[in-house]
Amino acid sequence: MTTSTCTATATIPIKKQAETSQHCSACSLHELCLSKGLDKVDMMQLDMIIGRRRKVAKGEPLFRVNDPLTKLYAIRLGHFKTHKVTPAGEEQIVGFQMAGELLGWDAIGSDRHHCDATALEDSEVCEIPFTKLETLLGQLPVLMHRFHRLMSQEITREQGVMLLLGNMRAEQRMAVFLTNLSARYAARGYSSTQFQLRMSREDIGTYLGLTIESISRLFSRFKKMGLVKIDNRQLQLLDPVRLKAMAAGSVACD
Repeated sequence: MTTSTCTATATIPIKKQAETSQHCSACSLHELCLSKGLDKVDMMQLDMIIGRRRKVAKGEPLFRVNDPLTKLYAIRLGHFKTHKVTPAGEEQIVGFQMAGELLGWDAIGSDRHHCDATALEDSEVCEIPFTKLETLLGQLPVLMHRFHRLMSQEITREQGVMLLLGNMRAEQRMAVFLTNLSARYAARGYSSTQFQLRMSREDIGTYLGLTIESISRLFSRFKKMGLVKIDNRQLQLLDPVRLKAMAAGSVACD
């Protein structure tokens, strides 16, 4: 699932981040992004095509549906949601993205974006001109392999969302959602059991296919079961082992 988080200016702290550097090699997130596995020479070539850093204020769009594909975006700071309007006129959130992840995959097949991407908090992205990236992918097999791996992971997340919305009970959907966030924060070197929910309960409900009332009831139920402690948007996972078992469907949600 993206397959992702408060005050208007809050962001995930980036450890040892060189704020003035424009180079992938100096970014603490490069192991999660496109540059993973590149040697110094290849890294320099990738650095040369990276465009400007772009700040996106909370609530502002990074791109909109039907915008032409010109860039991919590596999230350096903050969180985003990707969402679209269904034929019935309702908003459907298709993913939450956080620092170290790429945005813009949806436009590669048709050269136009199929969803909106909106900042959940003040955020910052690195712009990657897509035509320049395509050229570089043809020159650097390691980068091409990394690009395909990231694209495969994105496809897998989308399939996970379809399974989530189609076959799982509400309790299991929530357990999957929370364990997914936990794993993604852990991959970034942060606590896997204590973090802030950057998205609203309404957004969570839209993503999970549940009403905001159902989300509130689920959080209350998980608190009574001793699974979580929640204070506004500050969340603590008290029993991550049982939560993972619930997400896997191996333990009843009673």
